[in-house]
Amino acid sequence: MNDRHLILGIGELLWDLLPHGPRLGGAPANFTVMAGRLGNHAAVLSRVGRDDLGRGAMEQLNPLPVDAAHIQVDAAHETGRVTVAFEAGQPSYTIHEPAAWDFLELSDDWISLAERAGAICFGSLAQRSPVSRQTVQELVAATPETCIRVFDVNLRAPYCSAEVVQESLELATVMKLNDTEVPLVLDLLDLHDGLDAFQAPEQLRMGAHLLLNEFPALKIVAITRGGHGSLLVMRNEWHEHRGFPVVVADTIGAGDAFTAAMTHYLLCGAGLATLNEAGNRWGAWVASQPGAMPELTEEVRSKIEAEITGCAA
Repeated sequence: MNDRHLILGIGELLWDLLPHGPRLGGAPANFTVMAGRLGNHAAVLSRVGRDDLGRGAMEQLNPLPVDAAHIQVDAAHETGRVTVAFEAGQPSYTIHEPAAWDFLELSDDWISLAERAGAICFGSLAQRSPVSRQTVQELVAATPETCIRVFDVNLRAPYCSAEVVQESLELATVMKLNDTEVPLVLDLLDLHDGLDAFQAPEQLRMGAHLLLNEFPALKIVAITRGGHGSLLVMRNEWHEHRGFPVVVADTIGAGDAFTAAMTHYLLCGAGLATLNEAGNRWGAWVASQPGAMPELTEEVRSKIEAEITGCAA
């Protein structure tokens, strides 16, 4: 499982303005950093301003195992910022706009990467502006037929567009969302089919099948459930994981770590049980650390990888 796959994360790169200070984040960036930590050639495709926050983002990414050379610089718009507040350990977000990542450009450089990609992860938030929306969708469409196209829903009010979700799912082969987003997405797409609640695993599984039936290209629906684990659903197979108990520092980036680990092991040909084990172990570790890109020692990385391998054995 040490092959270096090319994995792309396209979308927002921003600073989370936390009560204890700023931390670099953005779901695609968090995803890509974790994908790089798992041994892949992971490239961040985003856009920052020609400002101190933009320079700070590049300085923080440079020592990490992630390819930041393809990040665009915008002379007219500021680097993205999000004010984060917490209640009972759960974050709420104020996403400032416009930001540089609202103006992603479809460059020849990015298209060249897309044409070689083994996997690409994209979300709904980065498509809040027409410019970035077109760039994201055209870039995803430029990937090979064999590419794993992961749509990480990442709903953030007021940026919840049924059209964006619909168009993204028509491109995706894997969909990742959390349990609270399941009824919201089904409502946006008018797929409730008389179902009113989606809390229990069997109800979530029914919701996943509604999505799989609606979108032929979709192969896996991954539903995270916070500290209660996750559910992976295919048309003829499913797997539930109960998660791992941890002392939560904050939950920022935990879902992105889950998505990156799932994608990595999916590229390696692993089954649903291993995908779930890997996603939950790495998601739990990030949740136990402050921020979305916590320091990772080789000792911790080796220990978690050994635990995942032990599950697969």
